[in-house]
Amino acid sequence: MDKQKTAPDYILLLATLGLLTIGLIMVYSASEAWAAYRFDDAWFFAKRQLFFGSIGVLLMLFITRIDYWTWRTYSKVILIICFILLVLVLIPGVGLVRGGARSWIGVGAFSIQPSEFMKIAMIVFLANYLAVHQKRIVSFKKGLLPALSFVMIAFAMIMLQPDLGTGSVMVGTCVAMIFISGARIKHYLFLMLLGIGGFVALIISAPYRIQRITSFLDPWSDPLNSGFQIIQSLLAIGPGGLVGMGLGESRQKYFYLPEPQTDFIFAILAEEMGFLGGLIVLLLFSIVFWRGIRIALGAPDMFGSLLAVGIVTMIAIQVMINIGVVTGLMPVTGITLPLLSYGGSSLTLMLMSIGVLLNISRHAR
Repeated sequence: MDKQKTAPDYILLLATLGLLTIGLIMVYSASEAWAAYRFDDAWFFAKRQLFFGSIGVLLMLFITRIDYWTWRTYSKVILIICFILLVLVLIPGVGLVRGGARSWIGVGAFSIQPSEFMKIAMIVFLANYLAVHQKRIVSFKKGLLPALSFVMIAFAMIMLQPDLGTGSVMVGTCVAMIFISGARIKHYLFLMLLGIGGFVALIISAPYRIQRITSFLDPWSDPLNSGFQIIQSLLAIGPGGLVGMGLGESRQKYFYLPEPQTDFIFAILAEEMGFLGGLIVLLLFSIVFWRGIRIALGAPDMFGSLLAVGIVTMIAIQVMINIGVVTGLMPVTGITLPLLSYGGSSLTLMLMSIGVLLNISRHAR
């Protein structure tokens, strides 16, 4: 392995810090009314976002200095630990139930979401597996099936919580990594049909998921229940116009749009900052994708390339799903907007992942 290092990708770093700063401002603006009412502290969510963001930035800078192939050595150990966490979160009394899903371990606001850790662990493990067994990936039984087995076991455990959104992001990311590593198209067509069938079965098996589909197709058919979030999100985006109503001037955050600081933070941003504000956020994400792809193409080995692809794909899928939901282009899934939405585990792990990307950039050609 070539030990020669250069400076990290400062463009990626600046774009990340820009998104993080916008996110911190918008978390306060979106949550102040709800936080003041529920906790008698308008800064409740903003202070925690600042806390987790600060920890995340420190970890990102620290990880930037750790050679990325170090994670390859511990990829199996990290994956096993995450599987153990996924088991623990399902135990009553250990796992915390929020929003109908048993997805957290911890006490109060300071808790972790094991499924978020599993997304990163699976990317690291799969990048190592595909780098070692790259020639086998053209074989369904010897290469593709073993790789997908680990992914589907993790997906099944996440679905026991249940958390279809996080599980779908993980599967989509891993499928993209496997495809890029050289899997055959005919195998993918078979898996695509199998995946569509499984996805339809998961939707049919849960009435609330069917409601989300019907509300996506016609939110006004049930405006006070299943269609409520989509309608309120569109009512936030619409009045924003070109330049918005002004920072802090959102109307929908006053108990119309539920938990506006998490999944629907982009709607509040569009309402207050308008089309131009939303465009700036999308441009910053585009810079992150662009630099991430460059890093993947310039990585000195297959492991680094696949690791970078996995991280960039994970971020891209989450951004597309979140903004698609907020703008009414996709059914509600519960996926947060990376670096902007309120959340301890997701924010910290996202910054750590970008730290890995920055380290790969130090070795990239």
